[in-house]
Amino acid sequence: MDALTDLLDGPRARGAFLLRSVLAPPWAIRIADRAPLTLLYPVDGDAWVVPDREPPVRIGPGDIAVVRGPEPYTVAGDPATPPQIVIRPGQVSQTPDGDELCEEMDLGVRTWGDTAEDTPGAGVLISGTYQMDGEVSRRLLAALPQVLVLPADAWHSPLPELLFAEVVRDEPGQEVVLDRLLDLLLIAVLRAWFARPEAGAPGWYAAQGDPVVGPALRLLHERPAHGWTVAALAAETGVSRAALGRRFTELVGEPPMAYLTSWRLALAADLLREPDATIAAVARKVGYGSPFALSAAFKRVRGVSPQEHRRTRGTGSAAAVS
Repeated sequence: MDALTDLLDGPRARGAFLLRSVLAPPWAIRIADRAPLTLLYPVDGDAWVVPDREPPVRIGPGDIAVVRGPEPYTVAGDPATPPQIVIRPGQVSQTPDGDELCEEMDLGVRTWGDTAEDTPGAGVLISGTYQMDGEVSRRLLAALPQVLVLPADAWHSPLPELLFAEVVRDEPGQEVVLDRLLDLLLIAVLRAWFARPEAGAPGWYAAQGDPVVGPALRLLHERPAHGWTVAALAAETGVSRAALGRRFTELVGEPPMAYLTSWRLALAADLLREPDATIAAVARKVGYGSPFALSAAFKRVRGVSPQEHRRTRGTGSAAAVS
């Protein structure tokens, strides 16, 4: 398993919010739902993603945009159009004055808007919103710009059209089908994006192709609970300890053991979201000899204890120590 696989394994949609929006021009929607990640797929008409602190980004039919939250932003047919609709947490739609719009704009199964789809100039947009809040996913989100756009001519995949066809179906198990399609689409888009020169991929991504650092990264991700030292890692990869340490730090941006610590704690933070997992069990899974060792490392690096982290993530009562 490589670093990208581990990070892409994090997004697991569970009841993701998928919607086909049909909007008459001029239209603009303020997105203030605090969701961590949203995919946007214009089917008809251009759309603009307008972050608060960055220039507007155009997306045309067939392009895919990935927008990283939780900062608010606006999606509009024209970046100069003021928002007429605000999407708040829980996917509640309102006017800027706070009047409810959910029922008024309901057009059928996962379809929402203010006009018919065949209205001249209407914008048709598919959106898929994750509600995830896992720490492994946060490592992935940290590697992304607030808005990335994968142009339609930069890749070829049947997934966008398949999602477009499935989003309006009302069949048994349809939510699970849509969750998995959204996951597949996100993974395909990010894989294609990271391979592009303009992506500015993080150091660990470029390092995966290095003959020295790549194998070391794979070992750390395949066996995070192993009692790794730089010497043991160097022996496994067939280079000297000094050569591995120097090359790893140069490409990844931090020494091997610092990278391993951050990866173990990211895994631990994600595992702690499970209400039945004890700190002792989590410690064993990520390579710490005792719950106290994990707690000390967690508090030192993240500034809070595992119990405090669990409480702030809304996962129920603090984990037991044994």
